[in-house]
Amino acid sequence: MSFWDEIDQAIRDASGEQLTITDRRTVGGGSINETWHLHGDTGSWFIKLNTTARLDMFEAEVRGLEEMHRTQTIRVPQPLVTGTTGDIAYLVLEYIQLGSNMDRLLLGEQLAALHRTSRLNFGWDINNTIGSTAQINTSSNNWIDFFAEHRLGYQLKLAQSNDHLGKVQELGERVLESFPSLFDTYTPVPSLLHGDLWNGNCAGDPDGQPVLFDPAMYYGDREADLAMTELFGGFGSEFFEAYHAQWPVDPGYPQRKTLYNLYHILNHLNLFGGHYRMQAERMMESLLSELK
Repeated sequence: MSFWDEIDQAIRDASGEQLTITDRRTVGGGSINETWHLHGDTGSWFIKLNTTARLDMFEAEVRGLEEMHRTQTIRVPQPLVTGTTGDIAYLVLEYIQLGSNMDRLLLGEQLAALHRTSRLNFGWDINNTIGSTAQINTSSNNWIDFFAEHRLGYQLKLAQSNDHLGKVQELGERVLESFPSLFDTYTPVPSLLHGDLWNGNCAGDPDGQPVLFDPAMYYGDREADLAMTELFGGFGSEFFEAYHAQWPVDPGYPQRKTLYNLYHILNHLNLFGGHYRMQAERMMESLLSELK
C-alpha cells in the first residue's frame, strides 16, 4: 500500500464516505510544505505533506483553524484529518477554490469581529510555528513581558545562534529596554490573532467572501495583525477604513507598527538571512530614534 492509499483511507475514515479519488495533482504556493489538490467523487481536499518531525506543526494548525472557526466571524478551511504514514506527515483540509476577487470591505469588518474574541491572558494553550520557526505561546497576563520574552527576545536569541551578531544584537537589546514606553498610554487586550496576516495568507472564495488560512494563531495585541497587513502591502485603503469603522485603532499605533513588524523581519532573517539583516537594523534604528 502506498502512502497515498493510506491518506485516501484516512480521508474515508474521517469523512465517513466511501469515496474514490479521481484526480491528484500538485499545487503551488507552499514554501514549507508540499501541497496537493485531491479530487474525489464526493468532494475535494487540500493536502499538505512534510516529514513526520512536522506533525506537531500540522496539529497546531488544526487547533488554530478550529479556534478561528468557532468565532463564526470569518471563513477558514475546515481541517479533516492529520496523521503520519511512513516518514510522511499529512494534513487534509477542505478545498476552497481561491482567487483575487475578495471583498476587502468585508475582510476589514470580519477581522475586527475576529479580534473581539478575547480571553484573560496573552498567548495560547499550545506552541505553534511562524513559518517554520517555533512560536512560543506561554500564557501571560502582561503583554509587554510576553512580547519581550516570547516574540522579540526569542527571535534575537535565534539570530544570535545563527551568527547574526554585532549591530543586530546591540540594537535589539536597546529596543528591548526601550519599547515598553510605547505602552505608557495604551493597554492592549488579548485578541484572537491570525498571527501571520500577510496578503499571501488570505484570498476570496468563488463568491468573493474572505478566507484566512495558514494561521500562526495566538491571543495578543490586535495591532500586531494590523501591522503585518501593512508589512508587504496588498490590503488596500478599503480594508483599513472598514476595520477602523468597526474598531478604531489607538493614536500610538503607527509607532508600535514598526515594533510588531520587527518580529516578522527578524524571523525572516533567521529563516532566509540576506537583506533582512539590514532591514531589521533599519527598523530598530527608526524605533530607537522615536523612543529618545
